[in-house]
Amino acid sequence: MTLPAPRRLARDTRHKMIAGVCAGIARRYGLSTSGLRLAFVVSCVLPGPQFIAYLVLWAIMPRDDRH
Repeated sequence: MTLPAPRRLARDTRHKMIAGVCAGIARRYGLSTSGLRLAFVVSCVLPGPQFIAYLVLWAIMPRDDRH
């Protein structure tokens, strides 16, 4: 049995809400997109650099333009 090749980490431009960072991470690791978005929003009320990390990922993650 051969496992499918994992998708590369890229922003999902088809299912994005802001920049596609959460959608891209969720797709890459097989997570729920809405669950990951909710976890991110909830984590923003905690102290830490979550928003800065999102902006950095937005800048460095390539766009996935494959449709």
